[in-house]
Amino acid sequence: MSLGDCMDWREKLTTVVSENNSLLCVGLDSDADKIPKFLRETSKNPLIDFNKAIIDATKDLVCAYKLNMAFYEVAGRKGFEALEKTIEIIPKNILVILDGKRNDIGNTAKKYAQSLFETLKADAVTINPYLGRDGVGPFLEYKEKCSFILCRTSNPSAGDFQDLSVSSTPVYQMVARKIREWNINQNCGAVVGATYPEELQTVRSILGEDIPILIPGVGKQGGDVEKTVRNGTNALGEMAVINSSREIIFAGNQEDFAQEARKKAMSVRDEINKYR
Repeated sequence: MSLGDCMDWREKLTTVVSENNSLLCVGLDSDADKIPKFLRETSKNPLIDFNKAIIDATKDLVCAYKLNMAFYEVAGRKGFEALEKTIEIIPKNILVILDGKRNDIGNTAKKYAQSLFETLKADAVTINPYLGRDGVGPFLEYKEKCSFILCRTSNPSAGDFQDLSVSSTPVYQMVARKIREWNINQNCGAVVGATYPEELQTVRSILGEDIPILIPGVGKQGGDVEKTVRNGTNALGEMAVINSSREIIFAGNQEDFAQEARKKAMSVRDEINKYR
């Protein structure tokens, strides 16, 4: 058993942030249609070989990998095989986030939590708070795991609901307050998009210093790195997991794709560190 197997999510995150000097999370949104053609033509399971090459090239530059489950589920049996194998390949000292935005009521939520944390052995997941406390609770029972709760998402239409006011308070701010309230086991996180830097700053002020924020939206979605770091980290320049996916993993599409991904990951990591 490695040291990483013995750590809870917070120990793992703080340790790897220090060791790799990084807040960068690489999103393994491994779209089979965008994987280099030579891999698609020669590999028995291109998703596995692609992910392994990306991980081998970037594992000293990141604090986490985030696997968006849609890109694996759509591939059926081979996709599920790739999902499980990729989690095995990721070094045990690096945080594994499964991004499925799961949630449901009662016993179904419990099974979702069990499948992600026990069957697939994720360190952290993304979940939807829309059903309220009883839909979130089964995930939070896993005290050694982290649940990143959707708060202010990065997509253009996020404001359709998240900006609506209830008693003059925007819904996303009420969610942030609930995340702080639900953080009894010190295992809650929030998801806030880099594309909304002012809201990111507001959420950080509500959450305080110790709740991590998973921040998608830099790179292809156009989030500003400087504003993301300044508004999303705590006073120590930590507790932010800043995700970039397509910009890094598809930086190249030839046989040197992994080296190109490394160059881009290093560039993004260093830019993040410039503002910490």
